[in-house]
Amino acid sequence: MKLEVSSEKHLVYVEEIRNEMEDSAKKRGTGIAKRSSEYLGKKISEGNSIIAIDENGTWAGFCYIETWTNGEYVANSGLIVSPQFRNAGLATLIKERIFELSRLKYPNAKIFGLTTGLAVMKINSSLGYKPVIYSELTQDEQFWNGCKNCVNYEILMMKERKNCLCTAMLFVPEKVNMNKEKDFESINKDNE
Repeated sequence: MKLEVSSEKHLVYVEEIRNEMEDSAKKRGTGIAKRSSEYLGKKISEGNSIIAIDENGTWAGFCYIETWTNGEYVANSGLIVSPQFRNAGLATLIKERIFELSRLKYPNAKIFGLTTGLAVMKINSSLGYKPVIYSELTQDEQFWNGCKNCVNYEILMMKERKNCLCTAMLFVPEKVNMNKEKDFESINKDNE
């Protein structure tokens, strides 16, 4: 399995990724904010995502970076694994790589996530995220507008954006001097 920083060569997978995100949200009955093909394509083209591809060139998994409040906050969003590759630890590998890429590109940013999934909570905890209240997250209106497509949006608004069904988790970085070239190479290496 290869885990790569995305580039234009990965645009061929956009529709599969978008469809799987939508199907997965419907099946689980939980909130995954809907993203357009154009939106996902931009993340892929900009190198702001990690994509997993098997030895046959089949798309296996994906996650992207989103920035908020002028780069003060970063979210690792849209984690999805194709059904045929689930339950093999791939989600953990993707989350580790997207976390590394986020730290490399935005070393001083607070990294956060909202999730209803216990597996993602465990992965985030292993990366150093801590559960927080919603006021600890970005207050950027663009971020909260992204929740409008979620099935739980009415709950979020009814609770005045103070909480919802998702658990908020936050990683606050220490000031670290990262060797960007070396670290970027390690993020883009193949995972054997």
